[in-house]
Amino acid sequence: MSGVLLWVVCPKENASFSSLFSFIPRNGMQRRFKLGSRLKFSTGFSAVANAVANPSRSSEERVYEVVLRQAALVRDLFKPDGMVNWDLLNEAYDRCGEVCAEYAKTFYLGTLLMTPERRRAVWAIYVWCRRTDELVDGPNASHMSPKALDRWEQRLIDLFEGHPYDMYDAALSDTVAKYPVDVQPFKDMIEGMRLDLRKSRYNSFDELYLYCYYVAGTVGLMSVPVMGISPDSKASTESVYNAALALGIANQLTNILRDVGEDARRGRIYLPQDELERAGLSDDDILRGKVTDKWRSFMKGQIKRARMFFNEAEKGVRELNSASRWPVWASLMLYRQILDAIEANDYDNFTKRAYVGKLKKLVSLPIAYGSAMMGPSSKLTQLVRR
Repeated sequence: MSGVLLWVVCPKENASFSSLFSFIPRNGMQRRFKLGSRLKFSTGFSAVANAVANPSRSSEERVYEVVLRQAALVRDLFKPDGMVNWDLLNEAYDRCGEVCAEYAKTFYLGTLLMTPERRRAVWAIYVWCRRTDELVDGPNASHMSPKALDRWEQRLIDLFEGHPYDMYDAALSDTVAKYPVDVQPFKDMIEGMRLDLRKSRYNSFDELYLYCYYVAGTVGLMSVPVMGISPDSKASTESVYNAALALGIANQLTNILRDVGEDARRGRIYLPQDELERAGLSDDDILRGKVTDKWRSFMKGQIKRARMFFNEAEKGVRELNSASRWPVWASLMLYRQILDAIEANDYDNFTKRAYVGKLKKLVSLPIAYGSAMMGPSSKLTQLVRR
């Protein structure tokens, strides 16, 4: 279950769009879409390789090294000296915007408050994440193979080097040339897709945390350089990136708790096995789908943890560039309310799908806007806390 979020947005929520895919480049496409100079990033470690080299370290410690690396890129930001030489680049970005408008309506509206350059870059990242998510969650997921993911990763490397395969890739290739965005979180997201192909159980929260980082926390690291940190921020760059990571973890944990029944019917259980055992529960209890006192108690603990990550994420939202805060605040608020809906359903996430109704969404959006504009000291901001 790979719910991808752009600091926040979950492409899984919407219908598929398999027509956006093209695994095999068209004839001559690499030459046609060459975009000019590129930002050069140092070769770094892979979270997977590091995990093998340091098996005793927790997933959270290993992931934080990626956070530090992204923060360092921002500090070392420099501008590429080349000019984009593709006259259809604007059309590529427009197409990305159309996809975002179709599948993430609320977030799309929020991006309209950003500067045009940042808005378009966010759209490009969203589309790449959605396409990647569709590899294992879309209509063709049953035909997905590790080799196909290897090809997708090579395609990613190519677009980072200025050789995109199609218009959507071209928009992202241009984006990563303009902003200090590193390839590692993108690679790590693909690794999360590989996990979905071979793994359906997680023994501990440490294992689950790493999965959540791969499929969702990565997106925060991708998007912070584009959204920008407020010039008035006193927070360290590392802390803002860590908050972005926390929001991705929070949203993915929320996905997992919302979709317990749906995932179980697909043979997947994304709950820590050791915590289930301590609660006196087993996979069989989940497959039976009966709400018991043991299940309610277990779910309360899981929801509490997800809310802790949301609270950590709030600290970073306040530090973003003012024009970028509203879509993030809105998505944070709306996603956190899914946890409220699970509670309202008496923790029945086997047969009932928790969701936020249209009225609550309409009420939340102006509150989020006020929080974004007025800052952390305002009363409106306090309303989004629990």
